[in-house]
Amino acid sequence: MRSNAAVFSSVFVLVSLVLAVPALAHTGHGYGGGFISGLAHPILGWDHVAAMVAVGLWGAFLGSPSIWILPIVFPLVMAFGAVLGILGVPIPAVETGIALSAVVLGLMIALAVRAPIWVSAALVGLFAIFHGYAHGTELPASANVFAYAIGFVLATGMLHMIGIAFGLLVKWPAGRIAVRGAGGVISLAGVAFLVGAV
Repeated sequence: MRSNAAVFSSVFVLVSLVLAVPALAHTGHGYGGGFISGLAHPILGWDHVAAMVAVGLWGAFLGSPSIWILPIVFPLVMAFGAVLGILGVPIPAVETGIALSAVVLGLMIALAVRAPIWVSAALVGLFAIFHGYAHGTELPASANVFAYAIGFVLATGMLHMIGIAFGLLVKWPAGRIAVRGAGGVISLAGVAFLVGAV
């Protein structure tokens, strides 16, 4: 009975967060500054939050070594994507790619997909390029690039850790249901982001 209440509470919180008006992080306006701007950018965009939490969730669901590899691959490739954005290298459909990251990664969790490590890392890396590119193009002109990058990489790591912490519930049957349910909620949120991006 207690485990059912925990599952219900977790799903209720996730649904409440998703149903809140989404604040997409890509308005074309920077936040000014450096470190704080970089730290705020992923956290203030629900599309970033959903995907980055999903990376940690999926890693925890897959277990070792994915629990650590996926949250390392994402920020590394994201930094590369940010460089592409700063340099102005054109990448089409960035907002669509970001929205699809939540849809696809959420589905991987909801459907309990156990992809080989190279497939899961490649998928996470592909989506990280879009997220990083958005960070790079939103870099305020006055910002210290290094401080900004440190900020958004740290924020990304924190969101991955939240996903991992929640994902560790897979050790218990009710927790497994909660994690898969969270994946479903993330995927549905991604659909909402996708509708807004196209």
